[in-house]
Amino acid sequence: MNPEPSSSSAPPRRTSVFRNWLSLAGLVVMIGSLFSFLLLLLLDGLSHFANPYIGILTYLVAPGFLVIGLCLAGLGALLRRRQILKTAGPFAPLRIDLTRPRDRKYFGFFLAGGVVFLLISAVGSYQSYHYTESVQFCGQACHGVMKPEFVTYLHSPHARVACAECHIGKGAAWYVRSKLSGTYQLYATMAEKYPRPIPTPVKNLRPAQETCEECHWPKKFVGNVERTYHYFLGDETNTPFTLRMLLKVGGGDPTHGPVGGIHWHMNVGNRIEYLAADESRQKIPWVRVTDAQGVVTEFRTPRFTNSVDEAQTRLMDCMDCHNRPAHRYETPDGAVSLAIFLGKIDRSLPYIKTNALDTLTQPYTNQVQALHGIATTLAGKYPADKFPGSQDKVRTAIATVQEIYTNNFFAEMKASWKTYPENIGHKDWPGCFRCHDGSHKTADGKRSIKASDCNTCHTILAQGNGAELNQLSPEGQKFNHPGDPVDGACNDCHNGAGL
Repeated sequence: MNPEPSSSSAPPRRTSVFRNWLSLAGLVVMIGSLFSFLLLLLLDGLSHFANPYIGILTYLVAPGFLVIGLCLAGLGALLRRRQILKTAGPFAPLRIDLTRPRDRKYFGFFLAGGVVFLLISAVGSYQSYHYTESVQFCGQACHGVMKPEFVTYLHSPHARVACAECHIGKGAAWYVRSKLSGTYQLYATMAEKYPRPIPTPVKNLRPAQETCEECHWPKKFVGNVERTYHYFLGDETNTPFTLRMLLKVGGGDPTHGPVGGIHWHMNVGNRIEYLAADESRQKIPWVRVTDAQGVVTEFRTPRFTNSVDEAQTRLMDCMDCHNRPAHRYETPDGAVSLAIFLGKIDRSLPYIKTNALDTLTQPYTNQVQALHGIATTLAGKYPADKFPGSQDKVRTAIATVQEIYTNNFFAEMKASWKTYPENIGHKDWPGCFRCHDGSHKTADGKRSIKASDCNTCHTILAQGNGAELNQLSPEGQKFNHPGDPVDGACNDCHNGAGL
């Protein structure tokens, strides 16, 4: 007869290492973050408009707290295990017997929970990846820093092209590089160590051949493009002055049209390299041209006698002329002239062009101050007692000038047209004349990158106002500057502020 086993010989009961306050706190955090994730995911899916803050909370913050909860639960279990080993000796071995209903139930719960957790992690990771590539994340998540870029992007011709299409493009290597750069940018934003304004051009922007030319075909022959520019003078009657011209865009591929025009510079039949003397690439003292036959010609300005460091040279591409394709800051002069032409500002108000420019170009410190200053200044210029029948026009003009400021001036980031030169044309910045100023010559002095005349790259069909605009000249007219004749480059006097 076998003696009954004593109570001391019974197998020790297995103590759960998760029975501690730290692990329980981690479990609470996990459950809360999981609930928040599912709720925010539902809200994000049902919302009519993309909200960057919901996206951040859903795909970044909630999964982050889930990971924190897991870490807390694991740390608590590790500390509890050490405590049990010191006080109660070794753990009873873990036995899983699927023939027992209790073990099968626990195993089913574990399997279902694991599948749900992996599914949530996969969805969260996928959404996080795509959300960080979205326009909302780039432009609104750090709205204080990227507000100028985001607002101008929304009014650009590329407003339907995602930021990542140009700033990152295709390929894993550029994606990793952008994320490494983005990590530092996140730190700089949180620590407020970012420059004001954000400097351009972007040094690590991938070549235009890998971004712009994904949509824009470089071999296309464009030919001549007609454009009409409406300006208004700063006199009492805001006299209109209109330029109607043909831009000789041309092309650079002989198989699709005659090689010439502005797009002669495309890297199709010709190769152009240059060296910039400043960070903004506005001063170019050295240019090297390799033509379709392989003939190399160098041009230098008289003061540039240095040797050329090949590592510092840049191959010219689309971005050297089209340098503001998605973040264009309208000049006050151009924006106000357009508003007058569209009827948003009534030109019957005396000196409205000059007064609008004056209010826009004041040194404001923030947007609230600027909008208030615009309203009070313009209202003071046209008081009701002196302009009794024009108060509706004055209010409309004030609202329009305020809108121009909101879309193009960002005092907190010190961003405006003055900060970011535009290289298309040559009216308010050097643009084309960075090279085509006549001072870039070969070593023997026999050849130069000539500026020639106004009809080299465009043909003025008509100019002036009224009946003058009906006097079309297919061969091109000589430019007649309003007022007194002037010599020199346009940007010698014009600066975007109406001067």
